Amino acid sequence: MGRGRFISLEGGEGVGKSTQLEALAEALHGRGLRVVVTREPGGSPGAEAIRQLLLEGDENRWNPRAEALLFAAARSDHVESTIKPALERGDWVLSDRFLDSSLAYQGLAGGLGIDAVRDLHRFGSDDFLPDRTLVLQLPENEASARARVRDGHLGDRIGSRPPSYHAAVDAGFREMAVREPHRVRLVDASGPAATVTARLLYALGDLLP
Repeated sequence: MGRGRFISLEGGEGVGKSTQLEALAEALHGRGLRVVVTREPGGSPGAEAIRQLLLEGDENRWNPRAEALLFAAARSDHVESTIKPALERGDWVLSDRFLDSSLAYQGLAGGLGIDAVRDLHRFGSDDFLPDRTLVLQLPENEASARARVRDGHLGDRIGSRPPSYHAAVDAGFREMAVREPHRVRLVDASGPAATVTARLLYALGDLLP
């Protein structure tokens, strides 16, 4: 078997990434593919340790530059320890978030600039990119309502930021789709879960065996 494919699933809070990640993994299994499901921040022992530092504690625990550096460090370990070895085995890797989250959250919404965050990725992970990035999209009010039902509140230090921040995150994802249309695809996350999964598979059609 040749090299596998790396797919990242992106989107703001409450768009259904976790549900769709499981459904997409099951659909790919059904096509006879070996699938590794992972997440960011996290996905390797070192990156999971950094995840706790990033998501727990007071909102002001890290300044924006420190936060971006921690994400880049976690991603570097994730790529080298988990993603690349799986791809070399011929597995498909599905990640709940990857670089585009940093570009949208820290780069655009956080004010650091997309190019500055991308430079960190070039250094930390040699600019390693997914074969396809699928960004789930919902109207802001619907996504917020889903997140409240899911969590009772937006509990971690990033999810609990104000609506203006999350609107900027959504704008960041849409900007990535404009910048890199071959890699980044926007996917409507409204409607029944099975319908959304079908849309994701359609967006992967040119990569599927």
